[in-house]
Amino acid sequence: MTWVIKIGGRPQSDPSLAKILASGWGTARRNGGLVLVHGGGDEVSALQAAFGGSTSFVNGRRVTTEKDIELVRMGLSGSANKRLVSSLVGEGVDAVGLSGEDAALIAAAPLDAATLGFVGTPQHVNVAFLRHLLSGGFLPVVSPVSRDGSGTMGSALNVNGDDAAAAIAVALGAADLLLVADVPGVMRNGAVILEVTTADARALMADGTAVGGMQAKLQAALAALAGGVARVRISDIAAIADPARGTILRSVGELS
Repeated sequence: MTWVIKIGGRPQSDPSLAKILASGWGTARRNGGLVLVHGGGDEVSALQAAFGGSTSFVNGRRVTTEKDIELVRMGLSGSANKRLVSSLVGEGVDAVGLSGEDAALIAAAPLDAATLGFVGTPQHVNVAFLRHLLSGGFLPVVSPVSRDGSGTMGSALNVNGDDAAAAIAVALGAADLLLVADVPGVMRNGAVILEVTTADARALMADGTAVGGMQAKLQAALAALAGGVARVRISDIAAIADPARGTILRSVGELS
């Protein structure tokens, strides 16, 4: 079964990342393939600052102006995507860099234009395109910048990487979705919560335990589970090679 991994921006700076991914690439390719989705928030923030803009987030999602879209493209679909692809190719992986805009891979709709601006939520994934690449033995490396499928905001929308990864995992019928962060899992009082039910996830967001980026990850995890993905994990880079590491959410119990 296909495996989907989302790599946050900060974990991408770990020099061991490409080697860790490459070590499991052969097995993944024989068992349905791997799709890698990435973020790159710090890079986008640096570009916003360099061009005289500001950075703000609402519930872990970046407020994005029309001007910011070009910077998001530069930071995510440009620098971050090609740097990650280059490191993987250097380790012998047949990685192909894409964005959600390529072949309308991810069509999104505005999430909350009044609050977030040019930010979208995935509505459709061109799964035939992904399967074509996977069947050819390639590793798609996806920037979450997506096409505005609604046609109301312009050509592109900034989609949170966790949301994009969840949508791709659902579309592919993936067996496992791993959301890689710079922490070993969902934390409470300095310790990793090993298992989280859907009800637990909602409670963690409601009581303020999971905020910002972790809140966005739990929301994406719930969407993936509701869409039929059997298991979602939230952890760090070490979890790529260790299937028992991190916080595990499974598709059991009430999901609505």
